[in-house]
Amino acid sequence: MDKQSVILCILDGVGWGLRDDGDAVYSAHTPHLDRLMKDEPWGLLKAHGTAVGMPTDGDMGNSEVGHNAMGAGRIFAQGAKLVQSAIETGQMWESPIWKKATQGKCLHFMGLTSDGNVHSHIDHLRAMINQANIDGVKKIRLHVLTDGRDVLPRSALTYTKPLETFLQSFNQDYAIASGGGRMLITMDRYEADWPMVKRGYDCHVHAKGRRFASASEAIQTLYDEDPKVDDQWLPPFVVGDYQGMEDGDAVLFFNFRGDRAIEISMAMELRSFDKFDRQNHPDVFYAGMMEYDGDLKLPSQYLVSPPAIDDTIGERMAAASLKVLSISETQKFGHVTYFFNGNKSKPLPGEDQQEIPSANVPFDQQPQMSAFIVTEKTCEAIRANKYDHIRLNIANGDMVGHTGNFSATVNAMEIVDQCVGELEKAARETNSILLITADHGNADEMYQTKKKAYRSDQHGNRIPSTSHSKNPVPYIVIDPQKKWMVKHDHGSLHGGLAQIGGTVLNLLHLPVPEHYLPSLVKKHD
Repeated sequence: MDKQSVILCILDGVGWGLRDDGDAVYSAHTPHLDRLMKDEPWGLLKAHGTAVGMPTDGDMGNSEVGHNAMGAGRIFAQGAKLVQSAIETGQMWESPIWKKATQGKCLHFMGLTSDGNVHSHIDHLRAMINQANIDGVKKIRLHVLTDGRDVLPRSALTYTKPLETFLQSFNQDYAIASGGGRMLITMDRYEADWPMVKRGYDCHVHAKGRRFASASEAIQTLYDEDPKVDDQWLPPFVVGDYQGMEDGDAVLFFNFRGDRAIEISMAMELRSFDKFDRQNHPDVFYAGMMEYDGDLKLPSQYLVSPPAIDDTIGERMAAASLKVLSISETQKFGHVTYFFNGNKSKPLPGEDQQEIPSANVPFDQQPQMSAFIVTEKTCEAIRANKYDHIRLNIANGDMVGHTGNFSATVNAMEIVDQCVGELEKAARETNSILLITADHGNADEMYQTKKKAYRSDQHGNRIPSTSHSKNPVPYIVIDPQKKWMVKHDHGSLHGGLAQIGGTVLNLLHLPVPEHYLPSLVKKHD
């Protein structure tokens, strides 16, 4: 049997950590993954920093850039790097979009307010406020989305207090107007929770929310009232005498990453919007930091052009008339479709896309998520022998890892392992090649670390981590026909995530372009 289907299984958020009791991947009972890494060719790949197009190796990876890199087969400068360059060169200030935004009655900035550098960076916001002052803007209002996910769980005050002081330093009418937690308002993705977007819209646009004298007072009060709440889940709040946006205002959404910016952009920009009642929608000029969806052309106005990712492996497979299935649950569906295909929403020729709904509950309360359904549907597709290539994302390691709940994440990893076992079984039955990897780490580092040691609070307790890790990720090649081997020693660091692209083409017997990074595999002699 010469022709083999190639299945790419992306275990979201499953990195290679310290392999100890703070590592939920290691702590989980994972007999299938353990056996595969004993018996099959495998290695480790860099999945953060410059290896995936981030500005420095101090920057963590994320699902967006990881799937971009795999699908592109090489490294493109990503959002954070492009925005920083536009600021440093002054290109952003020369943009006609910037010039128009600074001519509105009031300039509103809306976005994730931290230095996590996954969706946004507060330094970009500060640079824009400073330039707006230089350009003569008299009135600014900020709508701060608290993070607690890409940074420490309760770190919002370390950003809002200096930001309030910064705004006061201009002696202008600059102030924070509203805010709330990123997982409760505004930043939904993949149309999973439109009420979440409505809560944010109503808060930012119509000033609906509990009112406080300052953002810092709001955050501290909400902390005191609920010791368990972290920044991701802070209820919407309104500051001072803010009464909402008005006709003639300008709004800049300063997130550079697209997935959690699309829905609020739709609500702010589309005239025919029907997902919820916007009531009296003001006539504002709206722009994003970047174009968040290249197919939808959303938003229509943006400050910095996204990376122009061309010649993806998806396009190569389409040109070869291969049949492809991209499948995941809602939380990661756009990653195996939109991001993997170079920030393009529409299916490529020959590509079927299958979305399995995600449950709308906190994921540590349901750590299985929809993984079993995704796996079942994938195994059916493998056994049907309909597709040349199938790629799927199993989301549990990342989404449960983001809750900071160690025991739930261990449970999630054991579920992931069961899914791997089912996928391996279907692949062996059909002589298909199963390539397992991850897009970045998360579940592998459930507590904050410094110099490979866990940080503790004043009581000696480890401090939970809800963010991605900078650890490498594994890749495993399961070939029932034993035709393929990895090019380097088993278990060693072999390169970067972008090499998955060339590897998939190689396994499909398609030529790997010279401008791609090299494949990780070779045929046995």
